[in-house]
Amino acid sequence: MKKKSTLKKFLPYYRPHLPVMISDLFCAGLTTVCELMLPLIVRKITGAATEDIASLTLELILTCGIGYLILRVIDTAANYYMTTVGHIMGTKIETDMRHDLFAHLQKLSFSYYDNAKIGTLMSRITTDLFDVTEFAHHCPEEFFIAGIKIVCSFIILCTMSVPLTLIIFSVIPIMIAVLIYFRFRMKKNFSESRKHIGELNSQVEDSLLGIRVVKSFAREDLEQDKFDKGNEKFLKLKTERYKIMGGFTSSTRLFDGIMYIVVVVVGALFMLLPKSNPASITAADYVAYLMFVTTLLTSIRRIVEFAEQFQQGMSGIERFQEIMDTDPEIVDAPDAVNLENVVGHVEFKDVSFHYDSGDRNVLTALDLKVRAGESIALVGPSGGGKTTLCSLIPRFYDVSSGSILIDGVDIRSVTISSLRDNVGVVAQDVYLFSGSVRENIAYGKIGASDEEIIEAAKLAGAHDFISSLPEGYNTYVGERGVKLSGGQKQRISIARLFLKNPPILILDEATSALDNESEKLVQESLEKLAHGRTTFTIAHRLTTIKNADRILVLTENGIEESGTHAELISKGGIYSELYRLYSSESR
Repeated sequence: MKKKSTLKKFLPYYRPHLPVMISDLFCAGLTTVCELMLPLIVRKITGAATEDIASLTLELILTCGIGYLILRVIDTAANYYMTTVGHIMGTKIETDMRHDLFAHLQKLSFSYYDNAKIGTLMSRITTDLFDVTEFAHHCPEEFFIAGIKIVCSFIILCTMSVPLTLIIFSVIPIMIAVLIYFRFRMKKNFSESRKHIGELNSQVEDSLLGIRVVKSFAREDLEQDKFDKGNEKFLKLKTERYKIMGGFTSSTRLFDGIMYIVVVVVGALFMLLPKSNPASITAADYVAYLMFVTTLLTSIRRIVEFAEQFQQGMSGIERFQEIMDTDPEIVDAPDAVNLENVVGHVEFKDVSFHYDSGDRNVLTALDLKVRAGESIALVGPSGGGKTTLCSLIPRFYDVSSGSILIDGVDIRSVTISSLRDNVGVVAQDVYLFSGSVRENIAYGKIGASDEEIIEAAKLAGAHDFISSLPEGYNTYVGERGVKLSGGQKQRISIARLFLKNPPILILDEATSALDNESEKLVQESLEKLAHGRTTFTIAHRLTTIKNADRILVLTENGIEESGTHAELISKGGIYSELYRLYSSESR
C-alpha cells in the first residue's frame, strides 16, 4: 500500500512529459516487435528447408534478409530515441523533483530544522534523486517491453503447441515468486543504506565544518575513529546487499537452465509424436521455441538487472516523499494580507509559548506593549525566554496561545514574507554566504544598485575595511565568511540590514562574541541602525544597553522588572544585582 501511495504521488511528474513518454513507449514497442520477428523469420526458413527444400528459394531468403534488415534499422532509430530523449525526460523529472524538494525545504519552519541534520537533507536533495533519472525512464519502459514480450510470445507459441507453451510458462510464476522474495530483502537493504549514507554525510559535514576545533584540540584521531565506525557500518550494508544480489542473480541463472532443459528435452519428445497429435511440433517450431525462450530469458534478465535500479529509485522517491509529506508549521492564513506602511507598534497579548520538544512553557501569559521607535533591552538568566520572545515577532515560531500585534494587526493575519520584510535580525552567529562581499550585502535588497550597497556599507562602518580588501566589494569571503574576522562579518550583516531598512529590529547578543575593539565599532554601527526603529536588544554585556528606553528583566516567571537603567539600578532588584556582578567581572 505504501509503495502504491508513493507511486501515485510520483506519477504527476510524468504529466508535463506525457508526449515524450508515449513516444518512448511506442519506440519500446517497435524494438520489441523487431526482436520477436527474428524467431519467426528463422522458423520460416527452417520450415522451408526441412519440409520442402525446393521451397527455400533465393527470393525467400533475400526477402527475409531485407525484411529483417529494415527491422534492424527501425530498431536502431527507436533505440536511439529511447536512449537519448528518454533519458533526458528522466533527467527533467529528477530536476523537477529537486526543485520541488528545495522549495518545500524553504517553507519548513524553524522547528523542523531544530531536529534535522543538514548533511542528511543534502543527501536527499542530491544523491537520493540521482537514481530517479534511470527509474523515471526505465521503469515504464522495461515493464512495457517485458509485458509485450511475454504476452506476444505466449500467443505466438500457443499457435505452435499449447501443451509445450503451458509447460514453459508454468516455470515463470515460480521465478517471479523467488524474485519477489529477494526484492523485499533488497528494498530493506537499500532503505537502510540510503539512511546511513545520509548520516555519514552529516557526520563528515559536521567534522569538516568544525575542522578548526578538531585541530585546536588535536582530536583528528577521534574524528577518524567516528568516521571509520560509520564507514564500517556502510561496508556491512553493502556486503549484505551483494550477498542478496548474488542469490538474486544465481537463482535467475538456475531458472534459465531449467527453462532451456524443458524446451530441449520436452520439445524433442514432442517432435517424436505423430503429426496427428495436437502436442506435436516440427523442427522449425523446435528452433523457434529455443529462440523465443532466449528472448523471454533476456527480458527477465533485464528486469532482474533493472530490479536494483528499481529499488534504488523507489528508495529515493520514498525519502523524497517523506520530506514532501512534512507540512510547514508556519503558513499563511487563507485570507492573509500584506503588512504595509508599518510604523512599529508591537504588542504581546497574553502570549504563552512552549517548544514541541517539551511541555514546560518558556513564556506564560506575557503582556507587553512597545511604542514605535522605542528601544527595548531584554536581560535575564539563560532559559528565561529572551531569544524565544524575539523569535515570535517574525513568526519563526507561532505562539501557543495569545497573540502578537504589529500596529494593531495580528501577525498571523498577514503574509509571512511581508511580515519578515518589516523585521530585521542581527544575530550573534553571523552567517555569510559563499560569494563576494557585494553579494552578501545585496542579499538585503534584491536588485540593489552599487551606490545603495556602498551607502549601506558606509552606514554600517564597513566601507573602509571593505575597500582595503584585495578586490574590494568583489572579494570572495569564503564559506560562512571564513576569510573575515568576527567584527568584519558582523558589520557586513549590519550593512545588509541597512539595505533592507526594516522598521522593526532585533539584536540578539550581536556583540557578545567580539573583542573590545570590534565590539566598539559594531556597537556604533548598531546604534546608527537602531535609530528611529522599534528595537529589541538581547544583551549579554549590560553596558551596551544603558541607553535603552526600557529594560525588561525576563525570567521563568515572566517580566519581573521594567524600567530605565537608572530606575532599575536605584530599585536594587534583579537587574541591579546582575549589573553589579557584570561590573565586577569586567574589572
